[in-house]
Amino acid sequence: MAVHAKHTSTTPPALVADGQTLGVIGAGVMGCTLIRGLIDSGAIERERIWASAKTAASCERAAQNLGVPVEQDFSRHITSSGLILLCVKPRQAAGVLTSLREAGLKPATLLISIMAGATTEALEAMLGADNPLVRAMPNTPCIVRAGMSVVCAGKHASAAHLARAQRVFEAVGQCIAVDESHFNAITALSGSGPAYQYLIMEALADAGVRVGLPRQLALKLVAQTVLGSAKMVQTTGRHPAELRDDVTTPAGCTIGGLMMLEDGKIRSVLARAVEEATRIAAQLAPPVTAHKPGTTR
Repeated sequence: MAVHAKHTSTTPPALVADGQTLGVIGAGVMGCTLIRGLIDSGAIERERIWASAKTAASCERAAQNLGVPVEQDFSRHITSSGLILLCVKPRQAAGVLTSLREAGLKPATLLISIMAGATTEALEAMLGADNPLVRAMPNTPCIVRAGMSVVCAGKHASAAHLARAQRVFEAVGQCIAVDESHFNAITALSGSGPAYQYLIMEALADAGVRVGLPRQLALKLVAQTVLGSAKMVQTTGRHPAELRDDVTTPAGCTIGGLMMLEDGKIRSVLARAVEEATRIAAQLAPPVTAHKPGTTR
C-alpha cells in the first residue's frame, strides 16, 4: 500500500488578495524597477498594477515602458488597493498621505515606504490612520536584480505584513528585516554604498590606464574583480581579512599595493564617508504634522 507524505506548502504570501490591486506612487527609477521586478518574478500580474507620476510626460513615458496605467491622479485606484508602495521624496510625504486618506484608503491596505529618513512613527502620524506600514531602504543595484534592501515594521504592521514587504524587494535582490534604529546607518552604507564602489572602481580603472592598459580592458578587469571578490565573501562565509591574506604573498606585489593604500588611510576615509552620510540621512526626515481627525489639509 502506497504511503503519501503530507505536502507542506512553501508558497510565499500573496502580495494582495483576489480582486485587489497593487499601486506604486512615484513611478521614478526605483518605482519602475520594483514594478518590473514584481512582474518578471511572477509575484503579481501586470493587469493588477497601477502607478502614478508627477507630470503628464512622466506618466506617458512610464506607461509605455511598463505596460501598466500611470496617472497623475491616483485617487480612483485607492479603494481597490491592497498594497501601495510610496516611492516619492520625503518632502512629498504629507501631501501623498493626505491624498490617500481623502481618497478612501481602506484600513487593511498595506503601505510600504522607501522614503529616506522618514520614520514609521512620522509617517503614521501624518497619515492619521491605523494602516499597517512598513519602511524599506533598497539600493540601485535592484535595477539589475542584485539589490540589497532592508525592511522594518511600523506600529500596526504584523509579521505577515513584513513578509509581504520582503517579497516585494526579493523580486529585485536580497532583503532582510532589521530594527528601525539601524536605518540611517544602513542608508549610508548600502543605500549610498554603490556610489562609493563606483568611485573606487573608477579610480582603479584610471590606475590601470596609467600603467599602460586600454581603458575598456582596465574597466572590465576591475568590474569583474569587484564582482568576484564580493561573491567570494558571500559564498565562503570567510572574513574579508582572511580572503585578503590568501592573495598576499611574502614580498609580493599585493603587499606593496596594500601598504600604499594603508599609507593613504583608506580605512579611515571610508569610515568617515559612512559617518557623514549617516549624519545627513538623519536630517532627511520630513517635518511631522500630525493629522487631526475631522480636519483636512
